[in-house]
Amino acid sequence: MTMTKRPFGRTGMAISRLGFGTWAAGGSKMLPGWGDQDDDQSLAAMRRASEADVNWIDTAAIYGLGHAEELCGRVLRDYPEPDRPLLFTKCGPVAVNTGDRVVVQSDLSPAGIMRQVDDSLRRLGVGVLDVLYVHWPPASGVPRVEEYWQVMADLRDQGKVRAIGLSNHGIEELEAAETVAHVDTVQPPFSAIHREAAAELFTWCRKQSTAVIAYSPMQSGLLSGRFTEARAAALPPADWRSRDSDFTAPALQRNLQVADAMMAVARRHDASPSAVAVAWVLAWSDVTGAIVGARSHTQVDEWIGAPAISLSREDMTLISSVITTSGAGSGPAEPT
Repeated sequence: MTMTKRPFGRTGMAISRLGFGTWAAGGSKMLPGWGDQDDDQSLAAMRRASEADVNWIDTAAIYGLGHAEELCGRVLRDYPEPDRPLLFTKCGPVAVNTGDRVVVQSDLSPAGIMRQVDDSLRRLGVGVLDVLYVHWPPASGVPRVEEYWQVMADLRDQGKVRAIGLSNHGIEELEAAETVAHVDTVQPPFSAIHREAAAELFTWCRKQSTAVIAYSPMQSGLLSGRFTEARAAALPPADWRSRDSDFTAPALQRNLQVADAMMAVARRHDASPSAVAVAWVLAWSDVTGAIVGARSHTQVDEWIGAPAISLSREDMTLISSVITTSGAGSGPAEPT
């Protein structure tokens, strides 16, 4: 399989429309996490995606408290350096042992970022990070984005990272960062349920030639065609979704109506609902690529064909009408 590549902003890199996401691979150590995960299945899923021409993997230091990065490093050893998948990772959240429990705190100090980068390079077994994102802005507002973005720009100038980006940041923060150094890429949540990024962020990125990498295009499995109210109610406590508002009433019922629309369109295309949900995200021209996770290689097979699905005007209208009538999520219901 050969997957279409798109320019990755101004970086000179080209990426496949899909990237493999490793949040679930972190297992139950992640705060919050997806529950227990088998490492062999995680590795098989990553390798299956790479075999299908997915040329980048998205991870983060906090996923499994470094475990996901270690698994990525094992996969990278399968490839000679010029042929290995690109690695996107993130800094910011760190685990802190308070004595009786482990909590996640933000460390975006210059020393903290440098330490996190060195730790990621060691776990991944590479000499340079292809992309480094700031995972979340600090809840306290300290340090200011201009301060930690200067550290990120210095890392790019020093050659420790090839490109830098911001994940989960708003327009004001992006504009402040851009005054310091170019924002190569942003990473917002984007799906047929959470569509807020299409309101303003996409336009800003288009004007700046900043790549948009959408995460959670299947809304953490809600749009996979496999979710029901009963399954949501049975999620184990170790799975963060058991406490998330999207997976509980009243939003769950609205969201499942959108999932039903994805299933109807999937039948038209002889495809899986997962692939259609991802294809809907890729139908937005401002989206450079989408991160899609999987717990096994069989799940990869369900969505790997998404870039080849061309959703018709009728398909998009059906989905947008259900989004509107159900009241699911917020943001524009279809591209303009």
